[in-house]
Amino acid sequence: MDILTPFLLAFVDSTSAAFALAAIGLGVHFGYAGLLNFGQAGFMAIGAYGFAIWTTMAAPTTNWGWPPAASFISAVIVGLVAASIYAFVLGIPTLRLRGDYLAIVTIAAAEIVRYTVRTTELTPITGGSQGLTGAAIKTDIQAINPLPPGQYGFWIFNAGAYDTWIRILAWALVAIALVVVWMLFRSPWGRVVKGIREDEDAVRSLGKNVFNYKMQVLILGGVLGALGGIMYVMPRALQPDFFAAPTTFYLWTALLLGGAATVFGPVIGAILFWATLNGVRAVIRLLHDVGVFGDITATQAAQLAFVFVGFALILLVVFRPQGIFGNKKELSFNV
Repeated sequence: MDILTPFLLAFVDSTSAAFALAAIGLGVHFGYAGLLNFGQAGFMAIGAYGFAIWTTMAAPTTNWGWPPAASFISAVIVGLVAASIYAFVLGIPTLRLRGDYLAIVTIAAAEIVRYTVRTTELTPITGGSQGLTGAAIKTDIQAINPLPPGQYGFWIFNAGAYDTWIRILAWALVAIALVVVWMLFRSPWGRVVKGIREDEDAVRSLGKNVFNYKMQVLILGGVLGALGGIMYVMPRALQPDFFAAPTTFYLWTALLLGGAATVFGPVIGAILFWATLNGVRAVIRLLHDVGVFGDITATQAAQLAFVFVGFALILLVVFRPQGIFGNKKELSFNV
């Protein structure tokens, strides 16, 4: 049961939902528009910090007399608007780039965001390298929680009122995001975006403003990534190093696992990624406790989980590059 618990919890945990939201945004960028964004963690960071700073520093509930619901919604809006501005500023000089060049710029931009919020000069606002504590972030969310105090769920899925409320909120947002993406990419706008993925020169020859469409896609996917960052920090403290490059690689793993240009692929991929990672960690922890790994520490042994996940990703790319739900035809586009 110690092995199954972390594996099964990934199917309902808010962390999986947060990664699903960010992976949906990455799927909008890459799967539908062919944009090689290697800086999705930067959008998550912008959204999370915009939400947390507004919540902890502005404190509209306390200072302005706003009701908790208005305070919470305003904090979410601040995070999403900040991510939209970031996407717009990032897109102006970079969306004319293609392929590897765009990937290099986006990963560098995400690292600039992370190192900026870690600087000592911004410690009073961002918390510096220590980040922001979770108590202030949770205040408004707890105030609008409709669930009475107590335990909810069953078996290993049992959780307190706060964690249950976060799970409900997170997965509801995932459902809304799926519907929005499904509707958008069945529309004429979505067909133009897919055309840009296939051959943007052909779309440009038809009189479409490719740059404007790319900018809209970058903002849409960035807002979904920011929403994922907001949901990620709700049950925990905000730490800047979580938004390092490996987080983007986790999102790419989830996206490729489920299928890039699919509606449900990013969600299933995010769930399976965290379930597999947590399950492998539990097995490694058990093996370490019985002395299989010799003298190495438990922390060092835990890192082996990424070796196994990486090996699984290699097998996936070799034998099923389109992912679980993907279509090989969707991989023929030119990036």
